[in-house]
Amino acid sequence: MSKPKAKAAQTHQTGIYKSDSVRDVAESLGIANLSETVASSLASDVEYRIHQVIEEASRFMRHARRTTITTSDIDQALRVLNIEPLYGHNPHNPPVFRRALPFPNVANVGPVYFVEDEEIDFDRVLREEKITLPKGVSWTAHWLAVEGVQPLIPENPPAIPKDVDQEITKSPPQANGAFPLTPPSESRSTVKKQQQQQQQLVKQVLSRELQLYYTRLTASLLPPTADSTKRTAALASLRNDAGLQALLPYLIRWVGEGVVTALKEGAETEADGRSLEVLLDVVSAILENNTLFIEPYLHQLLPAILSTLLHSTLPPSHATHLRTSAAQTLSRLLTQHSTTYPSLSPRIMKTLLVALISADKSKGTREGAIRGLVGIGKEAVRKGLVEGGGVKVVGSECTPGETGPLVDSVMIALHVLHPASDMPESLDATNDVDTVTMGQLQDVLGSFFAEKLYGDKGWALGILGSIKQQS
Repeated sequence: MSKPKAKAAQTHQTGIYKSDSVRDVAESLGIANLSETVASSLASDVEYRIHQVIEEASRFMRHARRTTITTSDIDQALRVLNIEPLYGHNPHNPPVFRRALPFPNVANVGPVYFVEDEEIDFDRVLREEKITLPKGVSWTAHWLAVEGVQPLIPENPPAIPKDVDQEITKSPPQANGAFPLTPPSESRSTVKKQQQQQQQLVKQVLSRELQLYYTRLTASLLPPTADSTKRTAALASLRNDAGLQALLPYLIRWVGEGVVTALKEGAETEADGRSLEVLLDVVSAILENNTLFIEPYLHQLLPAILSTLLHSTLPPSHATHLRTSAAQTLSRLLTQHSTTYPSLSPRIMKTLLVALISADKSKGTREGAIRGLVGIGKEAVRKGLVEGGGVKVVGSECTPGETGPLVDSVMIALHVLHPASDMPESLDATNDVDTVTMGQLQDVLGSFFAEKLYGDKGWALGILGSIKQQS
């Protein structure tokens, strides 16, 4: 039998990572006399782990279409291997390593690399111009367009001027902040020319279906005929149908032009009165439609409403109804939009007060102003008729015993301040208390309308009490 071969002595093969490095780390941790076998095993394991990290990092490098591994690749590899990444290294500014010169005194020391620090010349830094850091990235919100209208703000490009004349539809406020009483009067040829421009604009912007709807709607409303079926159906469509937002500016312009046409020559014919009634019904239907956004067009609706309300000469058979309807429409408009525009109600009240107390106004204009104040509410009646002196102005122009729509409108306004008594009791001129009440009525309302309240003591005291309570 052959003799068994003797076992060869075990030798520890080391790679790039030397066992001396492991021994140095062990000594720094207080572990002395680390055997060569343990140091070699740890060095082999460290080298394997380094190869594993480099292999994972190279995958990230290849997926990023790069040829150089960065610190971010190493961080991603450590995360994949469930190892906490290294902090303090920026992949966009990698450190530059330099090789140190060999040490002649120590021949066994291998190559040494170090990170080169940039030398900063303070004199050069102090002489250079200071660079201001730019403002950080931020964002803000602004309106590109509101209902197709581009706001004139610095963020938006300048608007392109339009060639279409819109002097009627864009009635600017007066210098004192009040709306104009009536639109400017123009000849029939000018109105026809503007209607042609409007129809041409409709054909260019609106869809074919809306063009047909607009044509049939306006034809069903004006001129008013004895057959009210089509007119009722058209108003019901305006009141309830959705999808009319694109048609809204053309309808409002059509209403404004119709009011101008009806009022420019006095509006004393029955046809003009019926036309104005239909146009007010159209405005009321537009306001009742909850699907329409009409706030951008309020400045175009108000001149038409106020012109009908305050016009001096309306058809006698339609005057009271027109002014009452205009006041109700104005009241609805203010109720819906006074919260959004807080200055709207004071401007309307100022316009009505000017129409009420100005010396050169007709009785029809004063009646419309009073009915407008009644439509706004009790506070408007108190400020306009009592504090503004409107009731005294109207009473000074009335003859004793006069009746009519103007007097009736004032009495309606007084009912708004305080309702009349169910069982009226007259004031007694021989009673000292009643005499004082009669004097107060004359001071507040003037002699003409104070005499009309002498027959209802409870009503007179209620009006005086409401005035004192509010003041």
